[in-house]
Amino acid sequence: MSERAAFLFPGQGSQYVGMGRDLYEAFPEAREMFDQAEALLDFPLKKLCFEGPEEELKQTRFTQPAIFVHSLVVDRLVRQRGLVPEAVAGHSLGEYSALVSAGALGFADGLRLVKLRGELMQMSGEKHPGTMAAIIGLKPEEVEAVCRQAAEAGVVQPANFNCPGQIVISGSIPGVRRAMELARQAGARLVKELVVSGAFHSPLMKEALEGLVAALRQVPLQKPQVPLYSNVEAAPTSDPEHIRGLLEQQLLSPVRWEESMRRMIADGFGPFYELGPGNVLQGLLKRIDRKQTCRSIGTARDLQELAA
Repeated sequence: MSERAAFLFPGQGSQYVGMGRDLYEAFPEAREMFDQAEALLDFPLKKLCFEGPEEELKQTRFTQPAIFVHSLVVDRLVRQRGLVPEAVAGHSLGEYSALVSAGALGFADGLRLVKLRGELMQMSGEKHPGTMAAIIGLKPEEVEAVCRQAAEAGVVQPANFNCPGQIVISGSIPGVRRAMELARQAGARLVKELVVSGAFHSPLMKEALEGLVAALRQVPLQKPQVPLYSNVEAAPTSDPEHIRGLLEQQLLSPVRWEESMRRMIADGFGPFYELGPGNVLQGLLKRIDRKQTCRSIGTARDLQELAA
């Protein structure tokens, strides 16, 4: 194992029905964490993760705690097998998982924050309907120009800079749809509206932010044991108060994922391990730098292969 291993934690969109079930059945530590989490939540986490229905698991207020818990169960299990990170990063919601992994935030405190974040984001999405769209094949500055032009139709801005040529925009329905038209005119290869329950990482989340800020200010944060590469700055940070401020900004700001990965690589980290459901981040890293290795670990089988 390289001593420069970095852990990456996925965000919303990586969930699937059945996630975590094999871990729960195979490992007492997984049972303990899922049971502890369910006791802190007011919904049947295990049933939703293991059996669905998918329509419910896809709801932001359920998705976020589900991915957070699954990711941290995997984090605990890989550490028991001797794999420990030298740096961490998480995509949007995944930043909270990364903070717990790095020892900056307690599991129970993190779960309460993520539960609240999911509820507030879903409520905000219902109250201030918005949408998001993926734009494939344009440069960041071209997407920024398209958003500026479309702003006369309504709020719209870049939300995720995921990998070269893949940028997600977010905002009001008229703003995003106008930006989609302009992106097609600018030569985008593919423009696709996403099925989401709100305009995440845009000013439409402002109301959700107010509730989250109050909770963030009360939660104890420690200095992370390894650098956390933040979504907002795409740079390492280890100051707890600075991290608190970044988590506040994160809800309305773009996720600078491609830059974060490039910075981690430049700083000498790798191989990378994506911990949690799915393999979205593994796919993005391949497109950012195909020389890097990234393993997705989310199932009992993945853990067996890791130990082999």
